[in-house]
Amino acid sequence: MYFALTDEQRALAETVRALLADRFDLRAVRAVVDDERGDGHPADLWRAIGEQGWLSVCVPQEHGGLGLGLLDAQVIAREFGAGVVPGPWAATVLAGAAVRRDGSPEQAAAVLGPLGVGELVSTVALRGPGGGFGPGGIAVRADAAGRLDGAASGVEYAHVADVIVVAATEPNPPGVDAGGGSGGGVGLYLLERGEAGVRIERQAGIDGTTRLAALTLTGAPAARLPGSDAGALADLLRRGAVLAAADLVGVARAALARTVAYDTERVQFGRPVGSFQALAHHLADLHVAVTMAEHAVLYAAHALDENRPDADLAVAVAKSKANQAAGDATAAMVQYHGGIGYTWEHDTHFFYKRAKRLIAAFGDSRQHLEQIARLTVDTVS
Repeated sequence: MYFALTDEQRALAETVRALLADRFDLRAVRAVVDDERGDGHPADLWRAIGEQGWLSVCVPQEHGGLGLGLLDAQVIAREFGAGVVPGPWAATVLAGAAVRRDGSPEQAAAVLGPLGVGELVSTVALRGPGGGFGPGGIAVRADAAGRLDGAASGVEYAHVADVIVVAATEPNPPGVDAGGGSGGGVGLYLLERGEAGVRIERQAGIDGTTRLAALTLTGAPAARLPGSDAGALADLLRRGAVLAAADLVGVARAALARTVAYDTERVQFGRPVGSFQALAHHLADLHVAVTMAEHAVLYAAHALDENRPDADLAVAVAKSKANQAAGDATAAMVQYHGGIGYTWEHDTHFFYKRAKRLIAAFGDSRQHLEQIARLTVDTVS
C-alpha cells in the first residue's frame, strides 16, 4: 500500500504556504514576538484564515464547514509550524473537535458555525499547574450544577478566547448516585470567558509566537458537553498531540531548509561551510529523521480519522519522533548559523523556542516513549 497526501491536500499546503509568504512572513512574526504586551493574535491574519476556510477544516458541512479530517488539518498545522505562525488556530480547531464529538446539537449549532468563519475564538484548558496531560493532571472540579472550581495552566490564548473547553473531574457520573463513595469521572465543559468566577492571568513563556495564560475558576458556571467522559478527553489529547507533532515537523523542515541554504552560501577557509563532510553528514541524517517524523505524523492523523486499532501507538510514535526531529533540527539551526544564530536579531530563535514549547505539549518524549513500551514491549511480555 502506498500512502501519501492527495493532490487536493498538496494543493492546500501550497495555498497556505503562498498566503503566509505574501501576507505574514517572518517580519510580521517578529512584530508579534517583539510586542510583548500585545495579545499575540493578529487580527488581519485571523480574518484571512477564516476567509480561507482553514478554521472550518474539521467542522461538519451541516454547520458550514469543509467536513474534512485530521489528516487535512495537519497539513495546515505543518505549514503554520514552518512559518512559526502566531495565533489560536490550533487551539480553536481542537476546541471545535471536542464540541463536534461530544457536544449537544444546540452546542454544536451555537459554536461550530461561528468558529468556522473566524467569528469565535476558542481554546482548551486540559491540565492544572504542574500537571501532566491526562486525568491525573486535571486541577478543575465540577459540581452537579456544572459550576467549576480550580485552576488550569498554560492555556493558549485564553485571554482572547470567547469560549474555553475545560477538562474537569466530577464527583460521580451525571445521574448516578455514588452511594456515599467518591464516584469519580472526567467531563469536558464549555465555559464562556466573560462568566462570573473566571479569572485569567497572562503567563510568561519561552515561545513568543504563542501567548499562554493561567485560568482560575471560582464557582464559574459552565455547560457540560453531554457526550464527554475520560474517553473523550483521551481522544482530544490524541488529536492535540497530532496537531502539535505536525507543527513540530513543519518547524523542523523549515529549520533544516534554512540551515542548508545558509551553509551553502556561508564560506569559511575558502569553501562553503556546507561542503565540510562532518556538517554535510549531520544535515543528511537530520533530513532522514525529519522525513520519518513527517510520515509518522501523516499516518497518526490517518489512523485517528479511520479509528484504526493502532491509533494510540501511531500517535505516540508520531509525537516522539516529531519531538526528536524538531529538537535536533532547531538546535543544529542555531549552531550551524554560527555566531549570528545566537542573536536576537536573527530568526533562528523563533524556530528553536517554538520547538521547545511544543515538545512538552500534549505529552513529552518520555510520556510517549513509555506509551510505546506499554503498547508493544509490555503487551508481548
